[in-house]
Amino acid sequence: MLTPDELTYHVDACGANSRESQKIIYSSFYGYAMAICDRYTNNQEDAIEILNDGFLKIFKEIHNFTPAYSDVVSSFKGWLRKIMVYTAIDHFRKNHKHQMVTSLDNVVYHVPAANEKATSKLTYDEIIRSIQELSPGYRTVLNLFIIEGMSHEEIAEALDISVGTSKSNLSKARRQLQKILVRNNEIKSARNAV
Repeated sequence: MLTPDELTYHVDACGANSRESQKIIYSSFYGYAMAICDRYTNNQEDAIEILNDGFLKIFKEIHNFTPAYSDVVSSFKGWLRKIMVYTAIDHFRKNHKHQMVTSLDNVVYHVPAANEKATSKLTYDEIIRSIQELSPGYRTVLNLFIIEGMSHEEIAEALDISVGTSKSNLSKARRQLQKILVRNNEIKSARNAV
């Protein structure tokens, strides 16, 4: 990770279109940005597309970046995160807004009583992969509400949907995610038993 002084130098250099500084910022924040983009898609190609589109926006607007608070690195990460999230929203609008939801709503899974031991063993990657199984609309609303902390009104405005649709999609996303997590845990337990 870059020091505050290095980041400030490279941000200024990017403002003057320094390709070398762009490479350094891209490589320094690639993992952080990819973790954000990955939550909004169900495949690597879309995540990379969002990431690259986001970095194009960052490099186009980097001359406008001003640290919001004294921690320059955290301030930059917050600015970058916001751009990546809104780039993911744009990607959703462009590619998935009018797609039908997946048929998981109609699939019946056996959902046993909550098992504290099973859920406490879930890894970050298992949770992210389970979120990626959600339909694009559910996945986007879930991320925006739970992870980004947006209100239903803000989500509705960002996605150009009604507040009721946002609330409904969040409720359905939670139920669908619970089914997916239980199913994946049953599969994992069956594999471990063999």
